Amino acid sequence: MRAGKSVWRNEYFKSAVVIGLIIAVVLGVFFTIEFGLGTSVPIRVVESGSMCVPYDSTCNGWSHAFAQTLHIGDIIIIQKVNPADLNANYPNSDIIVYENPNDPSSTPIVHRIVSEHVVNGTLYFQTKGDGNGADKWPNTPSPQEYDDGTIWNNNHQGVPQNLVIGRVVMRIPYFGWVTLFLRGNSWGLPLIIGLIMLLVLLEFIIPIIRKQSPPTQETKNENAEAKNTALTSITNPQASASTLTAKPQLIPSFKKG
Repeated sequence: MRAGKSVWRNEYFKSAVVIGLIIAVVLGVFFTIEFGLGTSVPIRVVESGSMCVPYDSTCNGWSHAFAQTLHIGDIIIIQKVNPADLNANYPNSDIIVYENPNDPSSTPIVHRIVSEHVVNGTLYFQTKGDGNGADKWPNTPSPQEYDDGTIWNNNHQGVPQNLVIGRVVMRIPYFGWVTLFLRGNSWGLPLIIGLIMLLVLLEFIIPIIRKQSPPTQETKNENAEAKNTALTSITNPQASASTLTAKPQLIPSFKKG
């Protein structure tokens, strides 16, 4: 019991427990979102500017963070949905994430639905990036500007329903830039690892070394003085009491008249 209590009183053990709890909470939140939204990767980062509509010749998530489209560096939340429930009423149609029909193993594409149609019982979606082509969102684009024929080719049928990963239900501006920074810089990940190691060093290693290092002469003198004071108070309590109760007269007294 005493050993267990001493472990819980240890500050380093408490810090390790807190770090472990933070990691557990982050993983728990991710898996909860994954289960709730029904997709294996419910969170992604927008990597290209194909969905960005320029305002005043500016196309970035910093100047128009809350526009109704997507920008580079946005974090998007993806929800699995029945393809038949997707909104194809352009320009207020859904933004979907789908696999490239010509290369399903490549990075998924996030674009807006322009139209839908059924071929032999299969639902197909024509899509387009809001910022691609001459007719930018919310203007109605021509079929020549659809993804099918410009980015990939599926005989102009569009994206089949089985390649739709999900619908974008939320965007969080700015925060995806951290991921893009780590991907775009070979020294980004080593920098993060170095900062974590520095934090561990400052939090755990250095305090342990300080505790194990021999006391200096000044520390020894202070400890000896404290011990002598304690002994004096035990062997001669009256002297100690008089020392504590004696008060110097700081304010002089004056007689009237």
